[in-house]
Amino acid sequence: MGQLKSKCDGLVPGFAPRVRTSTLEEGPPSAPEHHGSRMELQKSSLYSTLDQVPQLEHYASTLPRQQQARSRPSLGTLRMEMANVASDSGLFFLLTFFKFHCMLNIWGVILFLRLSWITSQAGILLTCLIVLMSVTVNTATTLSISAIATNGRVDAGGTYFMISRSLGPEVGAPIGLVFAFANVLGCALNTVGFAEVVQDLMQSYGSVIIDPISTIRIVGVITVTGLLLISLAGMEWESKAQILFFVAIMISFVAYLVGTFIPPGTVKKSQGIFGYRDIFVSNLTPDWRGADGNFFSMFAIFFPATTGILSGVNICGDLKDPATSIPKGTLHAIFWTTISYLVIPLTVGACVIRDASGNVNDTLTANSTGTCVGMGCSQGWNFTECTLSQSCQYGLANNLQVLGQVSAVYHLITLGVFAASLSSALSFLVFAPKVFQCLCRDNIYPYIGLFGKGYGKSDEPFRAYILSYVLSIVFILIAELNIIAALISNLFLCTYGLINFSCFHATVTNSPGWRPSFRYYNKWVALYGAVISIVLMFLLTWWAALVIFGVIIFLFGYVYYKKPKINWGSSVQAGTYNMALSSSVSLSGVEDHVKNFRPQCLVLTGPPNQRPALVDFVGSFTEHISLMICGDIIMEQERQTRPHDATDSMVKWMKKRKVCSFYTPFTAESLRVGARHLLQASGLGKLKPNTLVLGFKSNWRETAPESTVDYINTIYDTFDHNYSLCILRMMDGLDIYSHYEFEVNHGFESDEYAENDHKEHIEDISDKDDSDQTRTVFQSDQGKKTIDIYWIADDGGLTLLVPYLLTRRKRWNSCKVRVFIVGDEQNMDERRKEMTALLQRFRLDFNDVIVMTDSEKRPQLKNLSRFVDSVAPFRLFDEQRDGLSVQEPSKHAPWKISDKHFEAFRLKSERKVRLNEIIRRNSQHAALVLVSLPVPQSDCPSVLYMAWLDALTCGLHCPALLIRGNQQNVLTFYCQ
Repeated sequence: MGQLKSKCDGLVPGFAPRVRTSTLEEGPPSAPEHHGSRMELQKSSLYSTLDQVPQLEHYASTLPRQQQARSRPSLGTLRMEMANVASDSGLFFLLTFFKFHCMLNIWGVILFLRLSWITSQAGILLTCLIVLMSVTVNTATTLSISAIATNGRVDAGGTYFMISRSLGPEVGAPIGLVFAFANVLGCALNTVGFAEVVQDLMQSYGSVIIDPISTIRIVGVITVTGLLLISLAGMEWESKAQILFFVAIMISFVAYLVGTFIPPGTVKKSQGIFGYRDIFVSNLTPDWRGADGNFFSMFAIFFPATTGILSGVNICGDLKDPATSIPKGTLHAIFWTTISYLVIPLTVGACVIRDASGNVNDTLTANSTGTCVGMGCSQGWNFTECTLSQSCQYGLANNLQVLGQVSAVYHLITLGVFAASLSSALSFLVFAPKVFQCLCRDNIYPYIGLFGKGYGKSDEPFRAYILSYVLSIVFILIAELNIIAALISNLFLCTYGLINFSCFHATVTNSPGWRPSFRYYNKWVALYGAVISIVLMFLLTWWAALVIFGVIIFLFGYVYYKKPKINWGSSVQAGTYNMALSSSVSLSGVEDHVKNFRPQCLVLTGPPNQRPALVDFVGSFTEHISLMICGDIIMEQERQTRPHDATDSMVKWMKKRKVCSFYTPFTAESLRVGARHLLQASGLGKLKPNTLVLGFKSNWRETAPESTVDYINTIYDTFDHNYSLCILRMMDGLDIYSHYEFEVNHGFESDEYAENDHKEHIEDISDKDDSDQTRTVFQSDQGKKTIDIYWIADDGGLTLLVPYLLTRRKRWNSCKVRVFIVGDEQNMDERRKEMTALLQRFRLDFNDVIVMTDSEKRPQLKNLSRFVDSVAPFRLFDEQRDGLSVQEPSKHAPWKISDKHFEAFRLKSERKVRLNEIIRRNSQHAALVLVSLPVPQSDCPSVLYMAWLDALTCGLHCPALLIRGNQQNVLTFYCQ
């Protein structure tokens, strides 16, 4: 390829080398770099701004393998202190070359070996209909291909490159793989056609190798081996051979047309050839013969004859202006080849009858007795005997070499068959590896990357050549042209259908990146091409169609779910966006209903990779069910030093961890301010959080009191905004990074930590490979442990709903759920029955209900003393308040707990300590403990409330969740 292009570059303006030192994207080569920069400065200085005028160079970085010569200034910079056009003759040569290249590949072995036989079966009218139907499908596909070719720059890789870069890998990869395989079959088809002719020649000279089928196989393998050697020799040899093939086809075609006007002799008449007489009318209607004698079988055999329309697309990497060459060249090629495909049945059907014996003595004489049967009777010949016994060896229905017999020179048609079959086989053998090489290099599918390696200056895919060669031999061994043709028809129809539907989909999804400049493209024509291709697939061979679509769905599903690390802009992405947008808007007009409630969680994780336990836990009950947003509140001082790609790193981390969540960073002057803004602004329409999830602030005693006040005030704000609240506490260091010594589930960290280590952890952890990601207890199978629910206060049912959602997950479905409620010994049985009945009406299949009859007892002295000691540093005793007004402590030290407040809330404090004793006694080995979160009065000191939360969950060796609904029902037992 490289040699060919180098040679053409100096002679043909229409060709351009693949690697250029000066491209359209890099500016005119005649303009020096410094001159262009000076002009830009002059234009910008007119307005005294750093802004630059729009330039093509600014968009060059979005193209593959391009060096960005210049770039527009970034927003950060702005906010600081104040083409060569080919000549007409070259373009004409390019279009002519492209058109001939397409025509050469559209003409194939079917033209000379099967079209006359199809005419005998289907008749002239239906044969023309078959041709026109095939042309209709090809024309619709050509219009779609032209739209793709004009939707952006086209590089090497042919059909696969164009479709994948325009419509995305989900669509391009399956089409590329199927198309490469179809090209391999095309090579086998034309090679078998060539071998058939060689076998017939050998048989005519009495030189049969073994039997006819084995001869075809041997000749086919030898032929494809020779074609492989030509391909490996380089594209220059292939191009020279194609020129000779084109000349040979044109000579044979002219020889055939001349032969139709030459008056036939006795020998030709005995073979059923009578010239332009009154045969035409009798050959108009069909005469189906054999088990496969029907319209769609004939269509399946003929259709591969027109599949060369994509051959020109496969050399798009060698074209300087594919957007012009592909539409014009392909449409011209379709027009002229259609004329040729219509001329053959019209002329051969007007000159040759269906059945003839080849016996010169079978003339119809006056002494002939009996009834004469067949079209030969009107021409003075009696072929009744062979017609009735179906033993005729000549005529349209019996002799595949009719065109040669009609031709002015018999062997010129043989030359045409050789040229058509070998040229198409060679093209298919060259194109299949090229397309497959491009697909392999994109690393979309596993285990095929080794075939993407190129060799030499022209980057020839020798490995892919060998693979295509081996596969071609496999199908050549079938040695049945009609069977291979039917297989190819389904593959190419599938490819055409996918191409057309992809273009239609890209249009109806209103993808901003789909902007083809080809003005004759129409989405309804594309839809027609897609529908007719799929319908024809099932009409031809329904089981093959099902198999092919099964393969396509598998290939598409693999790319869709694996999501390779490439992004070329996909119509699938555009369609997903449109569906999501439409659904979100329509959902906004739907009133809320308790049956549709789902906990939509705003999780204050900070950087998610630092708190994997918090992320994994919430993901356990929201994945594929409800919304999850990971909120990261960034302090102002941190924003200055935060890596610019921190957001991408967080999203990448969640993707590797398979967390179904959004990541929302938010810059604020304090944690409370940031949380308050996230509570108000997160979400979209009905996709808005209704539950805030925090990590427990286990370092509340050591950090600055202001940090604890900030944490508690965030909880207060949550209730004020009518949110539900969950606080997760992990004990005994269950989730500690092996590389860093800090607990990963804190809701908020101290200011010192944020200043010193925060950004370093983001940079270090985000660089870790997926295999280094820390596993948490929530990623493990929970076995047959219990989930214990301490439903102390009726919050609307969220305390029951969350564990129910957990048990629907595979890792939790073996856990038994126990519900603990408050009661006394006198009404214990009654309370259990009431709660059991309520759970049954909620359709919650929980295992046990336990009534806590000792919850009102006073806690043990040691536990109560521990609680008092924990708040002692924050007490403001009466003797310390001498000279201070009542308001001053709450104003200057709001975390201080006065004796008055301590005594007022003493009973509540003791109940929290007592409940903790019960929890530790019953649930020490549970998989998860859920405890109703107390709602504080507005006059409750922040640190005292923090001490309650600590007292409820301290001493547990399992995860504990403090949970509180917003007092609105989330469960119902009504049908409406």
